[in-house]
Amino acid sequence: MKKTFKLKNLALSLAVAGAASVAMVPAASQAGVSANVGVFTDYVFRGFNQASDTGTPALQGGFDYEHDSGLFAGVWGSTMDQGFEYDLYAGWGGSFEGVDLGIGYISYMYSEDVGEADSGSSAFEEINLSAGYGPISIGYDLGTDNTVASTDEDKYVHYSVSADMGAIAEGVSLTYGATKYDGADDASGYFDIGYATTLDMGVDLGVNMILSDANTDDTTYFVVGLSKSFDLM
Repeated sequence: MKKTFKLKNLALSLAVAGAASVAMVPAASQAGVSANVGVFTDYVFRGFNQASDTGTPALQGGFDYEHDSGLFAGVWGSTMDQGFEYDLYAGWGGSFEGVDLGIGYISYMYSEDVGEADSGSSAFEEINLSAGYGPISIGYDLGTDNTVASTDEDKYVHYSVSADMGAIAEGVSLTYGATKYDGADDASGYFDIGYATTLDMGVDLGVNMILSDANTDDTTYFVVGLSKSFDLM
């Protein structure tokens, strides 16, 4: 999973981890516990590079629990060039007459050497809302940045619109998103062109080109990742 960060003044950010930059719209719920692991050539989240240097590889993975009712919970982590990140999340997702709906909570935490917040405390917290119909999904995330002083400027919103282009080009997806802090004049936006396919032995290949103005200068990122999921229960 991933986040929105005021990392212009913190000099850090997160990687395109699977569908990290896509709205969280759950598919049909299947009860069970699963695990996932992957390696990525960079860690870019919502247009922000999560490493001090572009092109820093990241090892990422997590565990998920899903219930038949649509409730889910999990933990996800990633290496960073300084320390590591670990996220805790829970929520609910379901479908009504072809419309997918989701609501969730996520807490982003870091090891002491990352410097986002005190170790063991949440650096960022979000309420995630999502909806999808057919190939289109939208996401709206309400967040709090606990790394800054307690003012109105620690609140932010992230919104995104994603399109599954499979009917035209199999495996291709498009996402536009932006993050805006209270008190900021402008939002930080990004456009993500992604391609995903499954290779032999169930290994997933993902390639993303991300056009971002989230950092000081407009930047284009190319991220390649290999990942695999396992059903544990």
